[in-house]
Amino acid sequence: MNPNQSVPAVHTSGSDAGLRPLLGGMSIFTMLMTIPQVLTIWVGRQAAGVSLLSWSAYLVSAVLWFWFGMQKHDKNIYLPCIGWIALDSAVIVGVIVYG
Repeated sequence: MNPNQSVPAVHTSGSDAGLRPLLGGMSIFTMLMTIPQVLTIWVGRQAAGVSLLSWSAYLVSAVLWFWFGMQKHDKNIYLPCIGWIALDSAVIVGVIVYG
């Protein structure tokens, strides 16, 4: 492809339009399901058994998805990543402080 050519627009199918709200809802649901982990660490001051390696990998993934979403100007990708970056960071810092 010639670098001066524009990239054709991506069209979403009808099933994509129905999938977007479901994915948005699942993003919110999974973040809500992560809050008890954060509360256990910070309120209960218990980080035993929480893997720093796993949560660090989740954080790296969220940062990469955020970057990708920003490049694509897709708020359905980058906005949930802000929440994930915050939650993952809270767990990581909690493991460092209380682990």
